Parts: sequence; structure tokens; C-alpha cells
Amino acid sequence: MSCTPAAARRSPPRRSEVGPPVTGPDGATSTSTHCPYCALQCAQSLTPVPGAREGASVAVEGRAFPTNRGGLCQKGWTSAAVLESPDRLTAPLVRSLGGRLVEASWDEALDLVAAQLLRIRAEDGPDAVAVFGGGGLTNEKAYQLGKFARVALGTANIDYNGRFCMSSAAAAANRSLGVDRGLPFPLTDLTQAGAVLLLGSNLAETMPPSVAHLADVRSRGGLVVVDPRRSATADLAADGQGLHLQPLPGTDLVVLLALVHVLLTEQLDDTAYLRQRTEGLEELRRRSALWWPERAEQVCGVPADDLRAAARLLAAASPVHGGRGAFVLTGRGVEQSRQGTATVSAAINLALVLGLPGRVGGGYGAITGQGNGQGGREHGQKSDQLPGYRMIDDPAAREHVARVWGVDPASLPGKGKPAVELLRSLGTDGGPRALLVHGSNLRVSAPDGQRVAERLDALDLLVVCDVVPSETALLADVVLPVTQWAEEEGTMTSLEGRILRRRKAIEPPVGVRSELWIWSELARRLGTAGSWDTDPSLVFDELARASEGGRADYSGVSHARLDRDDESSAVWWPCPATPADEPEHPGTPRLFTDTFPTATGRARMVAVDHLGPADDLRPEAPLYLVTGRVLQHYQSGAQTRRVDALASAVPGPYAELHPLLAARLGVRDGEKVRLATARGAVAVPARLTDTIRPDTVFMPFHWGGAGSVNRLTTDATDPVSGMPEFKVCAVDVTAASAMVVTPDPVEVGA
Repeated sequence: MSCTPAAARRSPPRRSEVGPPVTGPDGATSTSTHCPYCALQCAQSLTPVPGAREGASVAVEGRAFPTNRGGLCQKGWTSAAVLESPDRLTAPLVRSLGGRLVEASWDEALDLVAAQLLRIRAEDGPDAVAVFGGGGLTNEKAYQLGKFARVALGTANIDYNGRFCMSSAAAAANRSLGVDRGLPFPLTDLTQAGAVLLLGSNLAETMPPSVAHLADVRSRGGLVVVDPRRSATADLAADGQGLHLQPLPGTDLVVLLALVHVLLTEQLDDTAYLRQRTEGLEELRRRSALWWPERAEQVCGVPADDLRAAARLLAAASPVHGGRGAFVLTGRGVEQSRQGTATVSAAINLALVLGLPGRVGGGYGAITGQGNGQGGREHGQKSDQLPGYRMIDDPAAREHVARVWGVDPASLPGKGKPAVELLRSLGTDGGPRALLVHGSNLRVSAPDGQRVAERLDALDLLVVCDVVPSETALLADVVLPVTQWAEEEGTMTSLEGRILRRRKAIEPPVGVRSELWIWSELARRLGTAGSWDTDPSLVFDELARASEGGRADYSGVSHARLDRDDESSAVWWPCPATPADEPEHPGTPRLFTDTFPTATGRARMVAVDHLGPADDLRPEAPLYLVTGRVLQHYQSGAQTRRVDALASAVPGPYAELHPLLAARLGVRDGEKVRLATARGAVAVPARLTDTIRPDTVFMPFHWGGAGSVNRLTTDATDPVSGMPEFKVCAVDVTAASAMVVTPDPVEVGA
């Protein structure tokens, strides 16, 4: 941490709001930006289409960039279609006395929201108002939303949908490595590796351009994929290109415990690295002794010989044995579990035993999902955090951030409730009576979806900012139309921790506003003093000051710096500010090269045990249900279901069944099956495939209404991270006769 006063730091001059244009061969002006979907943040060029109505259409091209190498997935190529969605929200909507959503002016809508918030706060205090954010918001919006909640509203009750995404990986990385950055190394490092262990991530469908970075390791036979399905990614390990380990759902932790056992008992560990750079080895050694491969096989179903082969393959690729390097990567498939933090801790232990973190060509990383899932969790949307990845109960952190915000540290609230607990409390005695939702579709994306709908209905006030009438927006009392990616300026932070510029390419529809403007207007109506800038570059400058000295230090970055040489100046955090007479900090592509940011400077090996799913098999629910994504859709589907090319490819939900299971149930391909859990039931068409275990059923989670799989999922949570156990629960599956599928009862009036 530098002691130089912020005022004396290097602060590059601000440039124009829209990034540097590029003129194409046809004379059209293109804008360099990044894809609106996942955290790979593929680089794009957007060019207005000649002859289209002003601001209505842009052509999308892939742009050369290290992560995507000029490529895009189907979602990226069709991303401009969402800008032209026929049901795009362009005016505020307010629920009438008759129960319909009707158009209102901005003054009418914001006056109503402010009056209701003031009334509720006066009656029950600031914590009677809650805020729910999203991992797709820009860094500027994520920062300003956290500030708005804690300063303008004064509430502790703020959390975001990243709690459903990265919270387990973050909790484990923070306690073991001292900091959470999804990939603490450039993604391009994977190309040189001898082995990559991938747990719970189907990259070939969720981030297709990233698969190019696995081509070389596959050619060396070094890709190891752990997944209960033979996914498109698992198929990449076929034909001598690696191994596919297909465990019983909810037992990935057992696989990791067995791998560590093999490495330690066969003396394949990096003893010098463990002695010099870690602590906790002896307890880990005692715990892992209980998980010899034959015992692990009885629990997880992976043959003992395959477990030994995987451990030896990783060891051979590790630097201590003269290998090219190895990586251990985790995704939501193992993290969205009541033992998600424990599973990631075991993955980190495995990487440490092999001596990987901090070495060029090796390490542990978590594959961030949402577009700004990394930056979104660094600057104050989480219930326990302040900007810069500071903890809200740290007096020094409160003092620093309060000074930037111009408020008394004592006025800042303490920790709030994590997402699932917060949602459970809505509309209950002593719980929040009002909820403001930004960048999230809770009605589809939250677990135990029917209970979430009931809690939303119990609120006195539900306000939703969105670009389309999502399932959650259609439940709201007030809906506020906001700008999309190509209509706004800002920054995003990729899965590598690389800070990127999002640039405005077109004007938004008339009547649409940025959330920055909305929060500024509400802060004024609530009588809140202080700065509430609407210029994203100014908001970023304040974010940089607030993050200074924190684990996620952005203080040496600005819009101007990121724009200076287009993408070549994109920087990895931490990037602290430097004195004005010194060169800029170059950013930090690789973490842990010299030390770990823990109290001792060593990585902590946290010994963990296997518990299994909270909702495990029983006679009335004898099968496992697992959930996930498909290639054409993203998250709750609010965007991709509105793109014809994507919606026609996969028009609705379905359940994957193994042919043996289907034969036992008397179900043929395409016929409907009824899936029932302790929380609800759905009926969807069956897809028969031998790529799934006979004891397991898979459903994608991109649809709402009667086909929403999150009507079935459990809201049991990880005790450390608060992550809900989306990925596995017990289900009963039966053949179903034709069922009338009715959408949620919603209506929009003009």
C-alpha cells in the first residue's frame, strides 16, 4: 500500500465520453467494446448498419483480443438483437389500482418510489428497505449501488446475484490464498500447460472461445474433466486427449480428497514449496489419509484406478517433476453446493500440494460466470463488503471509504443478510418491506422459486430496473427502463481480473435512463447530501479512490488510461496509484509470485470433509437432479430468449434422461416427464441421451413460469459462503400425461 496522498497521485486527463472510433473500409464508424454476456468478455466491434433507423441496429464483429482471439460464440454474434427487442422497456411503468402496469413519467415514477421509501424508513427504519444487485452491472454501477444502499438508504440489506455465482470460490480463495481473483493468471497461460483439471465447468458451451486455450493441453493428453454428464467439454478429453471422471452428483469433493491422498502417499508432492510457502500440511495429511482411492470409489463412483491415473497425470505435468505446468480450475458445478467452499478449498489444497500457485504456468483458478462477476463483487454489492474488496466490519476500511464518501464512519451500516437469507426475510415480521432490484431476474434465477415469488408478493414496494419485462419486472410495483451495454460507458472486469472498457456505440431509445442517473435523482429526492455523479468516468475516479489500498486496488486506473492505447492498456488489478513523478504501475497479471497476502505470507491449507447433498436420495425421491446451462442461452434467459436465432435453437426447457432410466419409466424421447421435489413439480419433454448417468436427470435453468427448474431446487446454503445448493437435489421422475402449462399471471397495460 502506498502512503502517497491521493491528490498527489497520477491522474490522467479525462477524454471524451465515447471511446476512440475506428473507421471501416465502407466509411462506417466502429466502436471497440466487449460482449454483454459472460466473464470471458470477448472483444467486439460494433458498427451502425447503413439504412437502419437512427441508433437502431449495429453489426457485430469479433475483435482480436487475448481471451477470444477474434472469435465469438453464438450469443456474442447475435448480441445486437437484444438492442432491438420488440418488448424493450422505454418508459417507466407503475402498477395501477386495478393491478396493471401502466406508463408513467419519470417524475411520477421516481416521486412515488421516493415517497414510499421515506414512509417505510420512517415507520420501520432503514433496514426495512433492501437492495439486490447483479453481476452484469458495470464497475461504476456496482460501486454506486453499494454507496446508494449504505448512504442514501442507510440499509445493511444489500446483496447481489453473484452470491449465486462466485461466493464459494471467493470464500475459499480469501481464506486460503488471501485474495479472491477468479484467475490469478492470464487465461493464455493454459496454452503452455501439460495438464488442466477442470471441475464443474462446461466451457465448451458456456464460454466456447475459451476452448481454444485448451487445444495444446489436449494434444498432450492432459485435459481432466470432472462432471456427472459427458458434456461437450468432457468430450474434449476423449480419444486419448485426457480423462473424464464421472462422479455421483454432489461428490466432487471426494474426488479431490482422493487425488490429494494419492499425491501425498506416493510422495508426488512438492515438498520444498509446501515447506516454504504453505501452512496446515500436517492436518491435511491426517484428513486425506482417510480417502484412499478404493474408499473414494465407493462414495463417488469413480474407479480407483482412474483417480490414481488423474493424480499421476497432474503430478507429471507439475514443475517439481519437470513438467510443463498444471492448472486446477473450478466452476459452478462444484461450487453451487452446501459444501461449495469446502470443495474449492480442496481444489486449492490440490494445487498447493503440487506447488502450483504463484508459478508461471500453473495455479488454481475459478472460472467466473457473469459478465462482471469479478468486478461486481469487489466494490460493495455484497452484504459484507466495501469497495476495493474491503470488509465492512473492518474499522480501517470503514474509515477510508467513509472519508471518500464524505460521511461519518459510524453512519455506515454493518453486515447485511446474504442473498438467500435476505430473500427469505422479505415481507416477514421485522424483514424488509421494500426491495430495489438492479440487473437480476430473481423470479427465475433464485432457488426454491415459488417461495421467492411469495416473498416478493409480500412486499409493500418492489422496484425493478431492467431493459425488458423480465419475470421479476412483471411482478413489480414500479419498473424503470435502463440502458444496455452498447448504450453506455463504463468498465467491466473479466475472469482474469483484467479491467476493460465498455464503450457507447449507439444512443438508447428515447425515455431510457442510466441507473447512475436514477440513483442520483432518488438520492436528491431522499434528501441525501454528497456526490452522486452520473458521468461514468467520474464515478470510476471515485471508485479508484475508494478502492485505494484494498485487496482489489484500482487506484492507478482511469477511463483515460484504459482508452489511451485501446485494449493494449487494459490492466489487471491490483494496480495501485503511483506518485506523479513515477511511472504508472503496470498492473498485476499474476498473483502470488513472491508471497500470499495472508497474515503470515503463506497459503493456508484448510482441511475439509465430505458431507454430501443437503437434499439426498430417499424412497420418494430416488434420483439426482442437476442443473446447468446450454450453448444458446444465458442465465435466466431474459436476454437470449428474446433473440430469434437462439430461442428457435432451444425453444424451451427439457429434461435429459439416460435411455435405461427412460425404459424403466416407460418414457420415449420427446414425451413429457414430471419432475417433483419437496418444493414443487414441473412437466417437460424428455431428451434421451447416454451422456448422463442413469441415476441422474439434467435440466437447464434458463426459463421461467411452469418450466422453471428453480421451482424444484433447494435453498439450502453453504455455511461459509451463503451459496445455495443449486446443482444437486433429490427428485422423483415419472411419465406425465399432457399437462396444461400456464405462464405466471402477469399483465402489462399501455
